Amino acid sequence: MKRACFLLLMCILLTGTSYGFDVSGLQPVAPYGIFSTFSAESLPRGKVALEAGFERSNEPDFYRFSARAAYGISDSFEFEITVPYVYDYGDSVDGMEDVSVGFKHRFYEEGKYGPSLAYLINASINNGRDEFSTHGRFGGGLIVSKRVGPFKGHFNVLYERPGTGSLEDEITFQGGIEFSAAHNFKMLGELLARKSYPTNVYDKIEARFGYRIKTTDSIYTTFGAGVDLKRRSPEYRIMISISYTPPEKKKEIKKIFEEE
Repeated sequence: MKRACFLLLMCILLTGTSYGFDVSGLQPVAPYGIFSTFSAESLPRGKVALEAGFERSNEPDFYRFSARAAYGISDSFEFEITVPYVYDYGDSVDGMEDVSVGFKHRFYEEGKYGPSLAYLINASINNGRDEFSTHGRFGGGLIVSKRVGPFKGHFNVLYERPGTGSLEDEITFQGGIEFSAAHNFKMLGELLARKSYPTNVYDKIEARFGYRIKTTDSIYTTFGAGVDLKRRSPEYRIMISISYTPPEKKKEIKKIFEEE
């Protein structure tokens, strides 16, 4: 009887450790997003964007490295992939998270008063280490974007169903704003509220702030920091990413000269 109770206790503890981790999932490639918030904008047809990201989290302590890519299937339809790797989680555990892929389609263009609208369909492959994996997952969401002067705002509602039946569905509300302080410099802000896999309550409310520098026509460097406002988990995180995104095609301006 004692042995059975011990085994049951160990299973509960191990399950809590495995699924208490903050799974990153699919992430946007700059500049088509804030930190985790997606923009309804997308790459032009046939263009490829690449990004390398780094994150340092405190309480829980770990490092996360990620490679992200996007491909413009059409001017409004985009394929995306995120490959994350976690290092030194709990001072002892390293390994892959599940690889996430998705499709983003902008089905309504922004007008004078109305926003642009897009939907997202995503899934994750069950390839990650147990501590960082939900044994695969799938989901989708709605993306809303609107520009007002130097400000551009984005709002996402995302839903994901994990591959493990013992876990709850995840629901995320996140919004972000970017302010064009200069032609090559933007200030960023983001607020995220999430009902994560282990619970049925919104246990994560995180605020993130930072800035993005357009160092060349195709290179963007993003710096940010975040803090959880509810559970203080993480107490803070620091984020850095560098992305290559092909520049938009410049419109040719035709000049008409009148003969006197």
